[in-house]
Formats: sequence, C-alpha cells, structure tokens
Amino acid sequence: MNILDTLGNLVDQTAFMSLTWGNYVMILVACVFLYLAIRKEYEPLLLVPIAFGMLLVNMYPDIMQEGGLLHFFYLLDEWSILPSLIFMGVGAMTDFGPLIANPKSFLLGAAAQFGIYSAYFLAIIMGFNGEAAAAISIIGGADGPTSIFLAGKLGQTSLLGPIAVAAYSYMSLVPIIQPPIMKLLTTEKERKIKMEQLRPVSKLEKILFPIIVTIVVVMILPTTAPLVGMLMLGNLFRESGVVKQLQETASNALMYIVVILLGTSVGATTSAEAFLNVATIKIVVLGLVAFAVGTASGVIFGKIMCIATHGKVNPLIGSAGVSAVPMAARVSQKVGAEADPTNFLLMHAMGPNVAGVIGTAVAAGTFMAIFGVK
Repeated sequence: MNILDTLGNLVDQTAFMSLTWGNYVMILVACVFLYLAIRKEYEPLLLVPIAFGMLLVNMYPDIMQEGGLLHFFYLLDEWSILPSLIFMGVGAMTDFGPLIANPKSFLLGAAAQFGIYSAYFLAIIMGFNGEAAAAISIIGGADGPTSIFLAGKLGQTSLLGPIAVAAYSYMSLVPIIQPPIMKLLTTEKERKIKMEQLRPVSKLEKILFPIIVTIVVVMILPTTAPLVGMLMLGNLFRESGVVKQLQETASNALMYIVVILLGTSVGATTSAEAFLNVATIKIVVLGLVAFAVGTASGVIFGKIMCIATHGKVNPLIGSAGVSAVPMAARVSQKVGAEADPTNFLLMHAMGPNVAGVIGTAVAAGTFMAIFGVK
C-alpha cells in the first residue's frame, strides 16, 4: 500500500494532472514560435527566449509566482530597467549617419507613428480605458521594449504579457507582414527608383547628434529620458571613440544578457489563464491594425515625398519608419531589390528606421505626459 501511495503521489505531482486545455494550447503556440525562430529564423534572439518562457510557465505556473525564478526577471521589466538597457544596446549598435545625412527621414519616421495614434482611438472604441489603449497602441511601432516600458509606467501590468508578446511577434514577422502592404501601395516603377548616394557624415556631427537630440527631446518631454537618454548614451559610446570597451559591452554582452532576461520573463507572463481571453484577442488584432497602418502611413508619405522631389525618393523606405531596427530597413531593401536587383536602399531606409525608434519613444513619452505619469 505504501508503494501505491508513493506512486500515486508521484503521479499527482506531474504536470499532466494539473494542466488545462488552455495550457496545452499555449504549449502548442510556444512550439510554433520555436519553429519559426529556429527553422525560419524569424528574430530568433527574441522568439527563442519568449517561446521557452511561455513553455515553462504553462507547465510549471509557480515559476512566475512571487519568489519564483522568472518573477525576479519580470520585476526588472515592470520597473522599466530592462527596456531602457535594451535601448542603450540598440544605440551602441546603430549608425545614425543615414538619418543625419538625410534629415527628411525624420518625417518618414514620424509618419509611421500614425499607426500608434489610430490604434489608440480604435482601442478606446473597443472598450479599453485611456491608459490601456495607450499601452496597446505602442505595438504599432513594432517596438517591444517601448511597449513594455509604457505598459509598466501606465500601470497596465495585467496586460503587459499580451502586449509584449504581440509587439515582439510583429517585430519578428516584419518580413511577412510588410511586403504585401508595400507592394499594394506602390507601383513597380516607384519600387525601381534609385536614390542618390548619401553625403558623408563627419565624426563631429555623429558625436553632437546624440547630445543635441537628448537635450531637445528630454527638455520638451522629460518622460522620454529613460528611453531616449539610454538610446543616445549608447550611440555616444559608439561615436565618441574613447570608450570602446563600454560600446562593446553595451552592444554585445550586456545586450544579450538583457535579451535573455527580458525574453524569458515576457514569455512567462503568457500563462493560459492570463493570455486566453477576449482582451488578448483584441490586443493582438489592435496591434496588427496599428502595425499595418504604421507601415502604410510611412509608404504613403514616402510617395508624397517622391512626388515632391520629382522622383528622387523611393516610397519603399517609408515602411522602415516603424522601429524594428534593422529588420524593417532590410525589408525595404529586399522589396526594392526584387523590382531591380541593382537597387540598394538599405542605408536610405536606415534613416527612417532610426527616426522610428526615436518617434516611438516620443509617442510613449507623450502618452505619459497626457496621463500625468513621471
């Protein structure tokens, strides 16, 4: 009898005895994400830790309970520490030269933010309160760290999991979602437009840029300091040339450590109980609408610039105005090269792409200012 009791206790302790149908659904979703990350190589640095966190929490929910391993990782998300460090790493890895060489790129980056504001009003119509609508709408910028940052600042921790997963999923699916929209809104002739080579940017310009942007943006919107400040600090590490060790650490070791912590903790917020509900479906739909509208807005504004410059701007670079760096710029290059293999749009698209990162951070700061959050 003791042997039977022991075996019974062991069986009771297995996950099979406590899993719901929802847990099995989320485990299947996690496996699909892992397939996309490993087999299709869709942003594996993001999807692998997110999917594995999703897998763990749906088999062992206590891993996210207070005192659980991933709970401590999640606190760093909630306190906005990890998103800010991600921005520093992005700044340390990114060349802002194309944006400096072509300041008009700021307009394309700004145009792509229209998806954020359209999704905000749509979320209000769908029944979300102002703070929740703002947190959800940032998904349209295809910027996971900013989505997490704003959700935490606006007190929307209950929605943080679905928002973060939606944002990172759309970031990973940029090569699938954007091309059909880009091709629909442009002609083959427009896609074949070759742009003039960008002017050389001096070292002094590259050093002054992060300092000036920080002063201007943070003076106007102090709430953007954690994101814009860290982005520009990382870029100053890169361009100053005197702190090579800091630049290498921020863009490599520290960046990858933060991605592991952030990805697994975000994935672990997707327990079946928290994720499988009507609100999550609304968030996923709103995020897709916001991202699609942002892409379309950038391309449409690119067409306007094409007309205004008498055919000197390829509208495809407008789609890079969302802040998925550098994936969105690569998609602009890929679609342009499909129309004309000799066309090289990557560096031109990097301008709107970097502007989109700044624009999304400014949008988040604007929402924080509106709702009185510091």
